[in-house]
Amino acid sequence: MSNSLGVAPIIKAEPTRGLVDEPVKLEIAHLVPNQQITLHSQLLSEDDDWWMAYAHYISDSKGIVRVSQDESLGGTYTGQESMGLIWSMKLAPDNRPAMRLRKKNMTTPLTVTVSVYDGWISSNFDKAVVLASVVLERFYMAPGATRLEFKEGRVVGTLFFPPGPGPFPAILDMWGGGGGLMEYRAALLASRGYAVLALAYTGHKDVPPSKEVFEPKLSYFEEAFVALNNHPKVAKGKVALVGLSLGVTIALLMATELTNIQPKCIICISGTHLNIIWDGNADLIEDENEATSKIRFTEDGVMIWKYLSLPFTNVSKLIVPVDKIRCPLMIICGEDDQNCPAAESADEIKKMMKAAGNDHLLTTISYPQTGHLIEPPYSPHFRITKFKIRSINKTVRLLWGGTTKPHADAQEDSWKKILAYLEKHLVHEHPAVIQSNL
Repeated sequence: MSNSLGVAPIIKAEPTRGLVDEPVKLEIAHLVPNQQITLHSQLLSEDDDWWMAYAHYISDSKGIVRVSQDESLGGTYTGQESMGLIWSMKLAPDNRPAMRLRKKNMTTPLTVTVSVYDGWISSNFDKAVVLASVVLERFYMAPGATRLEFKEGRVVGTLFFPPGPGPFPAILDMWGGGGGLMEYRAALLASRGYAVLALAYTGHKDVPPSKEVFEPKLSYFEEAFVALNNHPKVAKGKVALVGLSLGVTIALLMATELTNIQPKCIICISGTHLNIIWDGNADLIEDENEATSKIRFTEDGVMIWKYLSLPFTNVSKLIVPVDKIRCPLMIICGEDDQNCPAAESADEIKKMMKAAGNDHLLTTISYPQTGHLIEPPYSPHFRITKFKIRSINKTVRLLWGGTTKPHADAQEDSWKKILAYLEKHLVHEHPAVIQSNL
């Protein structure tokens, strides 16, 4: 289809190749003035699920739509949203429900196809005529960044380095109780100038049993920190801890109980100050019948785990002694976290640190209408997903919380604040932060 001048519409994208945390400018030109169009984005995940988003626009008097400036009037998002076609993605119809989009292969991009259609449509895109399309490649690894499988002693993980010989300030990156080895945040942080060890510590075939990993001396985590700190491409003494969910508990325990390590700063995302691994076991649910009294359910039978930890205990061995923290600590939480009481825990940590006189080290950022899974920017929002409880070998649906637009805003804002915080406390004499030039 062409306009009155006989010229087909085109989509201009800048950049077409970039890091996942970089915004893309989209402009659709050669349209008819005041033409109603639909923009549609889709990608096929590594799990073979289709994800999609769409938005309705009207071209201006020159037949142009500028996504970063113009408002979407309907679709999976509305308003002026330059990256709405990415962060508002949902599972396409007829795909498996309650799945989560997570990149596994860091050496390949997320490939997003953006298409334009005449008129405002909301379904059956495969049957509509495409006026123009463009392919966006979204990478977690910048050009020249390297990925190395890491195995030293008992410690298992993946190391990422920025381009160049180093030494680089470093980050020990720890995910939550879902287990396995999640690499994408580590890869993206490395693309921003840091040596990062994505640490496996539970639910991984090469990691020691939980009783060994979560023993009181936390030697597995100390070994990981020391190995990273001693790497020849790491600036010795410049190592930060980043934890999400259960990784928060680990990071806080490392900073308070391991006297042989000195992290430069800690970033805690969606976690609590409760020492749930005190007995060498990280499983919140060991007996489903016993846990049922504190588990809540939505009308659709989706599990809510937040209240498993509420009200907070007063038993000292079950509380991380945050009064012993001696380095800067940033806490990021969502006020609608339905998986753990992260916002309530942030308040308790503030009280404990204020009483101990070390609250000057604390920075707390709390986001309204934001759930548990605070991911890198422009990641789709997952309010409900499937989750495998390894302790009872059962897959359930969990409510993570959050509302799509505020949650997306929180992910974008928190990522900027995380990078600024790391630069302030880690970089100093290492000011060169890698900028993507894909």
